[in-house]
Amino acid sequence: MSLDERKIRIEKLEKIRAEKINPYPAKYDKKVSLKKAFESKLGTKVKTAGRLMTFRDMGKLCFCHLMDVSQKMQIALQEDKIGEEKYKWFVKNLDMGDFIGVEGEIFKTHKGEISILVTNYELLAKALRPLPEKWHGLTDEELKLRKRYLDFIANPELKELFYRKAKFWQTMRDFMLSEGFVEVETPVLETTAGGADAEPFITHHNALDMDVYLRISTGELWQKRLMVAGFEKTFEIGRQFRNEGMSREHLQDYTQMECYQAYADYQEMMSLMEKMYKKVIKEVYNKMEFEINGFMVDFNKKWVVIDYVEKIKSDFDLDVTKATKEALAKKLKELKIDFDPNLSKARLIDVLWKQVRKTISGPAFLVGHPVEVSPLAKRDPKDPLKVQRFQIILAGSEMGNGYSELNDPLDQAERFKEQAKMRELGDKEAQMYDQDFIEALESGMPPTAGFGVSERLFSFLENKTMRECQIFPLMKPDK
Repeated sequence: MSLDERKIRIEKLEKIRAEKINPYPAKYDKKVSLKKAFESKLGTKVKTAGRLMTFRDMGKLCFCHLMDVSQKMQIALQEDKIGEEKYKWFVKNLDMGDFIGVEGEIFKTHKGEISILVTNYELLAKALRPLPEKWHGLTDEELKLRKRYLDFIANPELKELFYRKAKFWQTMRDFMLSEGFVEVETPVLETTAGGADAEPFITHHNALDMDVYLRISTGELWQKRLMVAGFEKTFEIGRQFRNEGMSREHLQDYTQMECYQAYADYQEMMSLMEKMYKKVIKEVYNKMEFEINGFMVDFNKKWVVIDYVEKIKSDFDLDVTKATKEALAKKLKELKIDFDPNLSKARLIDVLWKQVRKTISGPAFLVGHPVEVSPLAKRDPKDPLKVQRFQIILAGSEMGNGYSELNDPLDQAERFKEQAKMRELGDKEAQMYDQDFIEALESGMPPTAGFGVSERLFSFLENKTMRECQIFPLMKPDK
């Protein structure tokens, strides 16, 4: 945009104000959407509004297109119908990008296009910057994300993605409510960041004069406290924050659903979540087969069960439950996988597993996780080196995580201590020791299963990056 063009528009704005016309009125009595107007019978009188998207003055006849949230529609002004003064004011003072309200009659042009023959109009908002051209305007991907509002205008079909996203979460919410879960809200600011392996953001609470953390899970340890308190089915859909790297499937702030059910184990939660995934996917997309990140995924197929330890043993001839840290490091070197040699055994196991995960199309349930990588899950009584945990795997990535929750306070305290040692050695993602949570467990928590799924699932179903699927992703300030 040239500065001259903005200057010209500001000059128009000043002249409009000089005529005692308010270029930014507070409201307009819009009777119908453009879609409703377009579907009206010829001769119907309508009153609608939208943004001017095209502008073609042919002397005494002017054709424009208006766009609102429903669609784009042509309007026409004829000087002999609307009057010379109104016609010239329209052509002289209005530009593409302006919002206007119009009244008129539905008619069909000689080319057969359903249009509104304008009998009256009102300026609703003067745009001081021109719109980007659809094909030549916003082509830079970073610029599209930075100026998302312009991308929506140039590519209105993009709005459909976010309507689907809203439906995605609403369908999930409706499902949980139908299963008897109560929706709760838990703290976003915490004195101890817990419930996940992640580095938290730190901020300062002025009133209490103390540093606090933005939560790294959607209330995991809080919802478990609710199980202690006597609630039996809870869930929360909310924002969580992790101060870690960015990638196709990782962002620093995003939405997640977490749920907890008393008297259930991880296998019961597996069945419930398979039912939920299928329900949400069917209602949002009306299909069950997807191409995701190079994989073909059919959600109607039987969801296979993969054992974490056995799969690594099969692929790499290594039992990670018995392997030493040195043996794990040696195997990673053999596979030419980059890793930090200072990582704990748990982190080395995780690095190795992620190489295996890349090859799994899913949908699959991953079970049999080593206890080292699952500090909040209940041990498997058949094999105390493993836990009762499951992850949903789709297109080579984790797409949900759940387990039979650890409700033995002494076992939980010991695992927190191991996590604390990892933090002392520099692992910023290791979990913090939460004494208050231990005390809550000591009051007694019933057998409980929990699960969490983030908007990564939505981005995979769309076959886009998580960043593209956020309506306003965080961007560095434009210099």
